[in-house]
Amino acid sequence: MRTRRQFLRDAGCGLGTAALLSAFDRFSRLDAAVSSGAATDYRALVCIFLFGGNDGNNMVIPYDDYATYAKVRGTALNLPKASLLQVSAPSQKAAFGLHPSLVELQSLYNGGHLAVLANVGTLAAPITRAQYLAGAPSPDNLFSHADQQSQWQTSVPFTNDPLASTGWGGRLADATVSLNAGLFPMVVSVAGVPLFTTGVSARPLVPGSGLAGFSASAALKARYAALRSILQADGSTMLVGAANAITGNGIDDVATLNAALAQTPPLETVFPTTSLGSQLLKIAEVIASRDALKMNRQIFFVSLPGFDTHTDELNTQQNLLTQVSQAMAAFYDATVELGVATNVTSFTLSDFGRTFLPASGGGADHAWGSHHFILGGSVKGGDFYGTFPTLALNGPDDASNEGRWIPTTSVDQYGSILAQWYGVAAKDLPTVFPYIGQFGTDSLGFLS
Repeated sequence: MRTRRQFLRDAGCGLGTAALLSAFDRFSRLDAAVSSGAATDYRALVCIFLFGGNDGNNMVIPYDDYATYAKVRGTALNLPKASLLQVSAPSQKAAFGLHPSLVELQSLYNGGHLAVLANVGTLAAPITRAQYLAGAPSPDNLFSHADQQSQWQTSVPFTNDPLASTGWGGRLADATVSLNAGLFPMVVSVAGVPLFTTGVSARPLVPGSGLAGFSASAALKARYAALRSILQADGSTMLVGAANAITGNGIDDVATLNAALAQTPPLETVFPTTSLGSQLLKIAEVIASRDALKMNRQIFFVSLPGFDTHTDELNTQQNLLTQVSQAMAAFYDATVELGVATNVTSFTLSDFGRTFLPASGGGADHAWGSHHFILGGSVKGGDFYGTFPTLALNGPDDASNEGRWIPTTSVDQYGSILAQWYGVAAKDLPTVFPYIGQFGTDSLGFLS
């Protein structure tokens, strides 16, 4: 288990004595700054983005109709039926098999804490195969990594929409900012500065983003003081003043986080020492510091790359999904340890699914709809939500002749359920999901 000092080092939060003293002073002002409309409970959303386009066809497999799956996937991508982790899906009146690497998630599914959302993807409006082939409006640049990553993170299907420059996580923070004290960022990313976390006003805190470097030595404390003086010296030019404020606020926020972590006992839950495990450990430790930070609502972003499996998918996906399963399970255990399992919901996103028909090289090509996981103590788990696609090439759900499933659930619908659980009123959903009016949400009650 890592020590608190290791967390501070790895997250890039080592601001030293001068910054920490400033942070403790900020704590003294947090209580006075709490909004009169602040929430009285705690809730957090954790976005786990699987970059590259995860093949949901091999993550969730029909067990009762395995023959249909095996006939199309062939020897290149076939997972033997005996290797699948069988689960029941009461709403589908069928049994399914999870990928054999998802041992921990199978246990959480059977325990009622994990749900599967079937065939979800980017959409401008509900669309059928016939409408798609006839040229009905569909998201811009389908099957493109960059465009589909953006659309999943923004919920905006058209690149010329002004809101395409903001993410739905950031807009959610904008819509619920009054639920917090307002002195610490609601959004934290440990995977860079993704579009998902950027709102109209909200900006993410990114520990390790280059705001560290001030140890407790006299020389470096002097350097810290000099930097703060420079940042406060010239705000006459609008852009310079804004940049100075962003840097200064970032230093203050990282210092505040540093101080909060220093007050918080270390977690006993053991996390895997993988990329995703390390990221989710950092998030769990920030959640453990929620009282010191006076946070009632928080949004987090982590990611795992490598899912662009054009070749050697069986081996690649086995390694990646093992990491996903172990890290998500450890994170859930940590929320149980902290007593916030029902207050924290994690969920997966990815660029797109992959073709049902194998490609050369033991992989699959870019596709559209795919399946995703939702995990937490408030999740109505042990079941599937949405509509599982018909696994037929050229069938009613295929946008091509290769098994590119046309989504039957939109990103807007998926996110809106998470947003309402987080605290957004149904009437305010269009401020977060501007296309939500094109869709219904009644059948997606995967959160209590």
